[in-house]
Amino acid sequence: MTTLLYDGSFDGLFTAIFEVFEYRYKDVEIVGRERFYQENIFAEIHEVITQNDKAERVLNKLEQNIGKSGIHELLKVYLSEDSELELLILSAVKQSIQHPEENILQNYADNDMLKISKICKSVSRERHRMTAFVRFEKMQDDAFFAKIDPDFNVIPLIRKHFKDRYQDQKWMIYDLRRNYGILYDLENCDFFYPDEKLDLSTYQQKFHNEEAQYQTLWQRYFTKTNIVERKNLKLHIQHIPKRYWKYLTEKK
Repeated sequence: MTTLLYDGSFDGLFTAIFEVFEYRYKDVEIVGRERFYQENIFAEIHEVITQNDKAERVLNKLEQNIGKSGIHELLKVYLSEDSELELLILSAVKQSIQHPEENILQNYADNDMLKISKICKSVSRERHRMTAFVRFEKMQDDAFFAKIDPDFNVIPLIRKHFKDRYQDQKWMIYDLRRNYGILYDLENCDFFYPDEKLDLSTYQQKFHNEEAQYQTLWQRYFTKTNIVERKNLKLHIQHIPKRYWKYLTEKK
């Protein structure tokens, strides 16, 4: 068994996959350094240094075989943070090379491809819900801030949606669990990585004076328009699961 240790990045993973073929490893596992703990004392450790040219060669070959849409599906697997993501992506790359004439991601008779399909559906569902349930709050510097805590690392998948939709105001979306986010300053939309996690105890102190008034008005509106006789909690939870209520102003 050979264990390839990589830095956890997307390019690092595809560098590792390139080196699986480069060194003709057969019995391998690919593990991010942060998640690595050595169980098999007989395993050979191979340190992977991320090299963009190697990653690009794998991705170019993949694009020929499964198209850009297929690569996007594998990106979802990577962002799922599933414990088997490296194994699944490596399996997809190997099968795409062995069967370049087939759309291997649709071969649901293969257990790995079936799991990839299920993961992609879950990540896509989470991405959709984040675009629907994110609530911005106005801060003292007139920028709008939203905090999220998704099950999967969907920040890269929602970036374009919010950039296209909110082009006339400054905003930030911050992932509480992963301590990073996206920042739009009316010109650029970039990822940001704060040194420290958001301090929720002082967070509300930075609200704009109008924000508390707005939230109160919205909560009153929601209460007034909620017809008790037509309340269907079961259906409501189907459309808006409880774990998303923490994002919604009307649920506070």
